[in-house]
Amino acid sequence: MKLKTIVTVASSCVLGSTLVVGQAPSAGQTGPSLQAPQDPRAPAVLAQCKNPPPDQGRGRAGAGRGRGAGRGAQAQGPREYVVTAIAGVIAAGQQWTFLWEEMGNNGDGIVGTDDGGLLIAQNDNSRVVKLDAQGRPSVVYSDTNTGGSLSMSSTGALFIASRGLNPTITQLAPERRVLASRYQDDPLDCLGVVLNDLTADSKGGVYFTMGGVYYASPAGVVTNYGEDIRPNGIVLSADEKTLYVTNGPTLAAFDVQPDGSLTNQREFASLEGGGGGDGSTVDAAGRVYVATNPGVQVVSAEGEYLGIIPTPRGVISVAFGGADKQTLFVLARGARDAGGTEVANAAQVYAIPTIAQGYQGRAK
Repeated sequence: MKLKTIVTVASSCVLGSTLVVGQAPSAGQTGPSLQAPQDPRAPAVLAQCKNPPPDQGRGRAGAGRGRGAGRGAQAQGPREYVVTAIAGVIAAGQQWTFLWEEMGNNGDGIVGTDDGGLLIAQNDNSRVVKLDAQGRPSVVYSDTNTGGSLSMSSTGALFIASRGLNPTITQLAPERRVLASRYQDDPLDCLGVVLNDLTADSKGGVYFTMGGVYYASPAGVVTNYGEDIRPNGIVLSADEKTLYVTNGPTLAAFDVQPDGSLTNQREFASLEGGGGGDGSTVDAAGRVYVATNPGVQVVSAEGEYLGIIPTPRGVISVAFGGADKQTLFVLARGARDAGGTEVANAAQVYAIPTIAQGYQGRAK
């Protein structure tokens, strides 16, 4: 991408020429871009649950929240930062470059593409925007039923977490279809919380967070894993033998079995700087990068805390991209409107060059 370095937040960009593909509505499309627990029709759906959530979906932690709306994602004005060196990861003195912004809760689950672009799920308007290698935006998918996070497998299958009423794990490419929409013979609404983040494996399955850790098998069968965990971001290791899940101020890990099941839940690393972890990615050396309010925190493949790449704002999603995958992209919360007022419900994308290279066998 063609980058322009700034140290203060730029004014809103105007969406460029638009190319819309994949227009067929996802299964369960029910109207405006509302997350399922916020939809006024949710009580009627929850009343039919065989296994209803506590207090009909209103008593569980995280109800009505999506990524970036909770821990570690409070919007705040632009802040000063100094990047210090992390060996093998980033050089001292690097600066973040502003690329794109849009008002509204637009932007989550960013994923780099093979052509140097970046995909951004837009929660408010049920679209997926692509920034091309020159930073020009276009709409590439629409009608995603409040699609809020993206993942692309090593085989190129693109999935989105559709967060609206009747939430689903939906495949957008190479063909559009619903992978999973039910758990224990109930719609996913009956879990009572927002469908949050996801990471796709090479077998055609998807791991996702929704108040817990779940696996949707290639056949669409959903299984729950984990104990005493409040997950947010989720990502597979490069070899797909380990699943990393942010768990408040820590990073948890699971061993992935050949059938996709998970074992050996453990605390992998502790995060620093307050708040909790959100979206995550991995690099070619197996390091894990976690988006948090103070910045991107970096953990080695062995679980050693390596340091933080501070950011101009709190960040909720992170991905490697660019032609050589040596650019780190983040999705930040908050912006200033035309009158200069700080707005929490907004999204911005920034980029920074790295020494580390993202894993090239998978988009993220």
